[in-house]
Amino acid sequence: MNDSGYGLLDGKTGIIFGALNEDSIAWSIAEAVHREGGQFVLSNAPVARRLGNLDTLAERTDSSIIWADATSDDDLHDLYEQVAEEHGSVDFVVHSIGMGVNVRKDVPYQDLNYNWYQKTLDISAVSLHRIVHHGLESGALADGGSILALSYIGAQRIFSKYSEMGDAKALLESIVRSFGYRLGQRDIRINAISQSPTRTTAGSGIEGFDAMYEFAEKVAPLGNASAESCADYAVTLLSDLTRMVTMQTLYHDGGFSTMGISDALVEDLADAFKEDGE
Repeated sequence: MNDSGYGLLDGKTGIIFGALNEDSIAWSIAEAVHREGGQFVLSNAPVARRLGNLDTLAERTDSSIIWADATSDDDLHDLYEQVAEEHGSVDFVVHSIGMGVNVRKDVPYQDLNYNWYQKTLDISAVSLHRIVHHGLESGALADGGSILALSYIGAQRIFSKYSEMGDAKALLESIVRSFGYRLGQRDIRINAISQSPTRTTAGSGIEGFDAMYEFAEKVAPLGNASAESCADYAVTLLSDLTRMVTMQTLYHDGGFSTMGISDALVEDLADAFKEDGE
């Protein structure tokens, strides 16, 4: 990658939701967008003030921070008003928000606490709908813009420890499709990247994450995709190069989503069976 970028986002302005620290995919996306000439506002929930170091990213990328709870209509209304005052219209939005409350509290799927379940869906999926809704209602979203959300193949396949987050990501991808038709009338496109398991703060809260990561690493022909490579892919989806791509869940996972089993995994299983038989 050219360290100075290619100017793919020159003249474009957006909002990036969800960066927390250097382990966040949204953090890497922000750095890549900055490299490509894009300007943006960073946003996260007010609680992230004490959990992350977003000020550092803002300084590196010459960006402002607007704290907003993406599950709050009032916060999002105020956010878009401030963005309009600072930058005018918005050319792109990145949604990288997710939290599984039952997962973090190690509650099994069959015994979900439904209040926590609703909170998970609200934070991880419905927040995308709110963000798009308020962007449209405020008039801030520019025609021809791009909206991007981060997903995971757990939306389509069952990974037992991913639990309720699989439901949340499935809803997120459905919102992408449902909004895509309506946004298309203004040439605004919306897509999701289904990313490899990535060592992030959110990922570390999932029991068995290391096993999920190593499994995908052994199966994917190219191995797991890094946060940095995801950020490079995200830049293309925010740029005019992909102006005719919308309503898609695009797999950025080293080929994992198309694989069944790999030689490396077969060899590991064969070795395990040998050890069991000894």
